[in-house]
Amino acid sequence: MRYLIAIMFVVCVGPAMATCRKDSVQLRGNWGETHFNIEIADTAETRSRGLMFRDSMRRGDGMLFVYEEPRRASFWMKNTLIALDMLFVDRSGTVKHVHHQAIPGNLAAIDGGDQIFAVLEINGGLAKSYGIAVGSQMQHSVFQGGPAVWPC
Repeated sequence: MRYLIAIMFVVCVGPAMATCRKDSVQLRGNWGETHFNIEIADTAETRSRGLMFRDSMRRGDGMLFVYEEPRRASFWMKNTLIALDMLFVDRSGTVKHVHHQAIPGNLAAIDGGDQIFAVLEINGGLAKSYGIAVGSQMQHSVFQGGPAVWPC
């Protein structure tokens, strides 16, 4: 019996655990599920530079900005050459705010709200295209230290 339980654990839980990779995030909601290949910006220097000066990004790519602790998050598009959607995510991996089609070069502050732990930037228009909205869930190992809604 223990052998059967162990096999069922590997077959049922193993694939879900294997989906967490440092270079990829999974997103799901009542709209379905998708993933993005990502770069991580988790230092003050990498967060400050972000996607500045890039003239393109592949459709399935993005950048995940991660903070040490949840905080109020605000972005701008200075020196950013491509339109972006920004997904502001809390410590549990729940999307709390979506900013659609940030305008390249715009210096206006884009406020994501309080208690934001991570921000995913993807090509402008993709959030709407996929249906990614407030309440969608994100899976990545950075959420493992807290109450992850979609653990690895």
